[in-house]
Amino acid sequence: MFLKPANKKDKNTGKNYLYYKLCESYRIGNKTRHRTIITLGKLEEIKTNEERKLLADRIEQLLINEQVLFTTTVSPDIEKFARYFYALIKRKNIRSLAIIKAEAKREEDKDYQEVDLSSITLEDVREVGCEWLCKQAVEELDIRTFLQNQGWDKSKIDKALLHIISKATYPASEHKTAQWINDNSSVAELFNMEPCTINRSHLYKACNMLYNIHDELEEFLSVRTNELFDLGDKIILNDLTNTYFEGRKVGSKLAKFYKSKEKRSDAKLIALALVVNVEGFVKYSKILRGNIADCKTLEAIVKHLSARTSSVSIKPIVVIDAGIATDDNLLMLKSNGYQYVCVSRSKLKEYKQVNTNIVKLYDRNEQPIEVRWVKKEGKDDRYLYVHSHTKALKESSMYEHYSEHYEEELKNMEQSIHKKRGTKKYEKVLERIGRIKERYSTANKHYDINVEAKDGIVVKINWKRKPAKTRSSEGVYFLRTNLQEKDEKTMWNIYNTIREIEATFRTLKSDLSLRPIFHQKDENSMAHLFLSILAYTVVNTIRYKLKKHGIHHDWQNIVRIMNSQKVGTITMNQRNNKQINKRVCSIPSAGVQEIYTATGYKSMPFYQKILCSPNVE
Repeated sequence: MFLKPANKKDKNTGKNYLYYKLCESYRIGNKTRHRTIITLGKLEEIKTNEERKLLADRIEQLLINEQVLFTTTVSPDIEKFARYFYALIKRKNIRSLAIIKAEAKREEDKDYQEVDLSSITLEDVREVGCEWLCKQAVEELDIRTFLQNQGWDKSKIDKALLHIISKATYPASEHKTAQWINDNSSVAELFNMEPCTINRSHLYKACNMLYNIHDELEEFLSVRTNELFDLGDKIILNDLTNTYFEGRKVGSKLAKFYKSKEKRSDAKLIALALVVNVEGFVKYSKILRGNIADCKTLEAIVKHLSARTSSVSIKPIVVIDAGIATDDNLLMLKSNGYQYVCVSRSKLKEYKQVNTNIVKLYDRNEQPIEVRWVKKEGKDDRYLYVHSHTKALKESSMYEHYSEHYEEELKNMEQSIHKKRGTKKYEKVLERIGRIKERYSTANKHYDINVEAKDGIVVKINWKRKPAKTRSSEGVYFLRTNLQEKDEKTMWNIYNTIREIEATFRTLKSDLSLRPIFHQKDENSMAHLFLSILAYTVVNTIRYKLKKHGIHHDWQNIVRIMNSQKVGTITMNQRNNKQINKRVCSIPSAGVQEIYTATGYKSMPFYQKILCSPNVE
């Protein structure tokens, strides 16, 4: 089938325009004729001849229900048009020669058997969609070849890859993962393994073996993703997060009490430092003690950057957050020849405007942002003044929130001096006021409090909010950089790439269950974290390809969609007391097919397998 252009004249405007017809060729004697199947219209969204050919091929594939393993990758727009015209042709019951020939061939290939319909059962149904998607991503990353070069045999490689895929699809402990493999998933079947042969000991061993080569494997994947997607690592992002343990972790050298980002002050922590590029691929990772400060991780990481990035002559721009951007760290970056962009750790109080030009930008929520260059005396770095409308509203709301709670605490204290057993002693009241001031230091500076006492007993407490001043600093922060000759918008865009590492941590923690950690041994904890990073690389490979086609699902949503594709065994009895067993894979739904098409992966691991035909007792 092919698309044939035709000229048509618009009756209203008198202008000629092109429209397209879906046609097929047939022969009469020595002559070739064209037959129109359906008119497709202008197809303004389909711009090139190559895209029009892909559209015709995809419609033909749908019409003849071609079960091919290798399908041409088409864009979501082409897939949408192909399915629309396919449905239109079917609804109008248009019979093309290709359909007739395909039906005749399928009729010849059919295997008719007489079976007892009441005996048909569907058994051993398992999930296959997400596992098959991840397996193809793993193969595309070529991890198998890397492990072969490390001297691993096929059995060890299969179990390691199976564990990575399982972590991406069903993030859980090794014990629960083994149960999932045995009861719910077809991941073992994809490796031609029996599910019952996989237990948690195999998974623990595979995980630890992967961690034993984590430096080499991480460097391989860093280079591989750059080559696979033609990335340059012009900008890299560095940040630190922590995750907590369940358990006491007695004797651990890594697990320490510190400030938990999950507000788990009761649990010991372990820290994970990551360097990623703007596409979200991990360049370097380091597992650290839970009580290490953000600012103390950068120097060790910088030593490994050259080996983890593809740039040779030009070093990448380092983007870091305020927690890491100490003067010592910035000086260290300069001495190593790196350019950087970061948030200034403190608001500048005395600065000069470089010019009067104020550039108005918009954030991802279309809220206004004003930026301009300023200069701080005694500093070589450039500073970008940023005023965010959204941030100002947030800070104002927080101030009102704290003020409301601050006044509520004061009212409770004032009421207690009039109660029988309330706090009345002057010293105790002052102590209580001190604790309130400590809790609400942001609001406290805007209030005057007066305490009246008689014979050491407080009789009255008054407070008054100070006259409101224009809080010009609300919503203001400063970006600091040693980059030269960059305009305001470019600088703002460079810094905002740091959202990618925030998304990385969010995926690791929420979608891949990085937290909490239940392992008691440090080596198992480190292996658990590295396995999560490997699973994240698989996830990011898939999501990166989907984003290129305008599909921005989070990973949990992708897993939900893909899990609708199942594999099961159909069993039926014949009249001759024999049984037919066929292992079949379900046809992908529209949502599943869209993901396969966008990634360019095969949509079916297999169509059907005849298992056996034993006699029915």
